[in-house]
Amino acid sequence: MWHAAFWGAVSGSAVLLGALGALFLPIKNRWIGFIMAFGTGVLMGAATFELLEDSAHDGGVKATGIGFLIGAIVFTIFDYLVSNKGKIQRKRSQGDLAASSGLAIFAGTIMDAIPESIMIGASLIGQQSVSFLLVVSIFISNIPEGLSSTTGMKKSNYSTAKIIWLWIAVLAISTFASWAGFFFLDDVSAATQSAIAAFAGGGIVAMIASTMMPEAYEESGPITGLIAACGLFIAFLLDQFS
Repeated sequence: MWHAAFWGAVSGSAVLLGALGALFLPIKNRWIGFIMAFGTGVLMGAATFELLEDSAHDGGVKATGIGFLIGAIVFTIFDYLVSNKGKIQRKRSQGDLAASSGLAIFAGTIMDAIPESIMIGASLIGQQSVSFLLVVSIFISNIPEGLSSTTGMKKSNYSTAKIIWLWIAVLAISTFASWAGFFFLDDVSAATQSAIAAFAGGGIVAMIASTMMPEAYEESGPITGLIAACGLFIAFLLDQFS
């Protein structure tokens, strides 16, 4: 049980590391775009190879398809509801965030982190080791999120202390969500677990398309596609040899 919390904390710590990098290191926006492009590819691979493929194998295509589509729809609805309140800028290193948008940024980041962390905990059910591909993918994708969001908040005069506490809160919630994924999903049926995993996969894919990829292309240009493809290939290799 506590292994699940530990691995949730490991993956969630990446946003804090990214934030610290943006606060104290001179990182150019173009490099943030490169890292984000690579992260999108790796995370897309994790959603496909780890969540969807395993879900279809364990619970069938029907449960997987329903869970995947509902996950994408739910993320899109929540994304739409809060996009007018500043959340849409949570991964943006450019732009001018209003001081009142802090809660919306926090809510949007949590919306990304919770399904990812839940599936890290769920991946421990019935086995002794965590899904290495899932942890690595989420960790890599969280670094540019912390980098880019923090850069945008700095430009909007967020204090260093406020930024750090924001990401510490995200880390704590990621840890709890991973623990909850293991604790509450341990006794559910294979079909239910598959639907939940696919739900997370749908949300992750929708998040990548609506937030991470646009930012990556904006910062790094046409090379974004190549870098994302390299990230996807790395995810494939991790899946094959893990």
